[in-house]
Amino acid sequence: MYLLGLDIGSSFVKASVIDAESGQLMAVAHSPEQEMPISAPCAGWAEQDPEMWWENTRLAIKSCLDQGHIDGTAVKAVGISYQMHGLVVVDRDMSVIRPSIIWCDSRAVPYGNEAYEQLGHRYCNGSLLNSPGNFTAGKLAWLKDKEPENFKRIYKLMLPGDFIAMKLSGEIYTTTGGLSEGIFWDFAENRISERVLDHFGFGCDLFPGIIPTFAIQGKLLAEVAEDLGLEKGTPLSYRAGDQPNNAFSLKVMEPGEVAATAGTSGVLYGITDKLMTDKRSRVNIFAHVNHSPGTKRLAMLACINGTGIMNAWLRRNCGAGSGYDEMNRQAEKIAPGSYGLIVYPFGNGAERLLENRNPGASFRKLDLNIHGTSHMYRAVQEGIAYAFRYAFDIMQDSGMEISVIKAGRANMFMSPLFAQLLADLTGASVFLYNTDGSAGAARGAGIGAGIYKDENEAFESMEKVSEVDPERKGSGIYEELYNDWKQTLIRDLE
Repeated sequence: MYLLGLDIGSSFVKASVIDAESGQLMAVAHSPEQEMPISAPCAGWAEQDPEMWWENTRLAIKSCLDQGHIDGTAVKAVGISYQMHGLVVVDRDMSVIRPSIIWCDSRAVPYGNEAYEQLGHRYCNGSLLNSPGNFTAGKLAWLKDKEPENFKRIYKLMLPGDFIAMKLSGEIYTTTGGLSEGIFWDFAENRISERVLDHFGFGCDLFPGIIPTFAIQGKLLAEVAEDLGLEKGTPLSYRAGDQPNNAFSLKVMEPGEVAATAGTSGVLYGITDKLMTDKRSRVNIFAHVNHSPGTKRLAMLACINGTGIMNAWLRRNCGAGSGYDEMNRQAEKIAPGSYGLIVYPFGNGAERLLENRNPGASFRKLDLNIHGTSHMYRAVQEGIAYAFRYAFDIMQDSGMEISVIKAGRANMFMSPLFAQLLADLTGASVFLYNTDGSAGAARGAGIGAGIYKDENEAFESMEKVSEVDPERKGSGIYEELYNDWKQTLIRDLE
């Protein structure tokens, strides 16, 4: 008996199959081979065609089953993880009306800022737990204002995972977590915020029905199952945004536990049972996968849009054919501080962490007589680690206690240097696991379908592969370097 997990990213779609009894990963595949394109019709915009996600979902599933020689009829549940905050709109025929406005698009900032002032800081922070900012509600407001004809055609709005679930099952639903990430959910009233709808002029009929995160959410259509090599009626039994799902994949479920990712963007995601907020709205609070009205499990999310994408840019443009392993080896040969070279990785849209400013990415204090590619390799990893420390400080100042950071051994965490930098800068031990979002979604599907009784059973087989503890000497070196980095950033932003 197998479980299938899907991770719908903005770069790739990944599919994993795990054996339900042993928890062993049986097969994994991604599509396409090269990253999916992101369209930017105007500066600061970022769009993708949802049908492109669907086509690559189909290809990833088929490839995964083929590579693992897996009988698709033995797959008993499907789970979905997806890129957060995207806006997908369909008409009554369930056809996409326009490209999705995805997570790193910054056009909605003025609409979110206006709503924050009009709705009032007290209401937004106390009931929405966020300012509306650059999230799905603001993106829908932009669509209503700038493309009124398209807005009139909307039958339902969705998040990217809801769209993939629709293609698989023919049904349109969403979750409380999804509504909270769109800044539509009133935590005080435990329902869609009427004040948000009234402010923007949205009708309730635009929203799908709400289903639990772990539950039977729909079943595979016959024609879809036949195409994919799966069994008709296989339940969809879990869905969550990529960051809640990443935390779930690491079994980060209880207050004080923190998950990290450092792929295209970087995230620290900590669990709390308290209504926390940052008055400057640099971090966000969303419902975690195990949140319920009776048991608060909220997540404080600090996001840095430009992290791994900076390292990828460096490899493409300055790597001279080097792979990431070689870049890491060269970076390790350079002394801390990169001989004065400073990097700011903020080059992937407006940064919530910086109060929705978009300073761009930059190299500072580049000395043409000293610095070469090895210095750049190290300086980029240091700059990304400093950005994480900046986020870490904001979370702690908001009341979050952090002693251990859990992460999958992937992306930037494949670099021993980066993992050590993060531990030294934060003073927290970094625990690394061989897991990822698609495998986590498969385990979530097992819980939702009743194959596992709870998360303890679902994660019984997961093992920690390494632990990186802070080195006292390194912490002292980097504290001074970080403070210099931070002060320069603050001056630039003023």
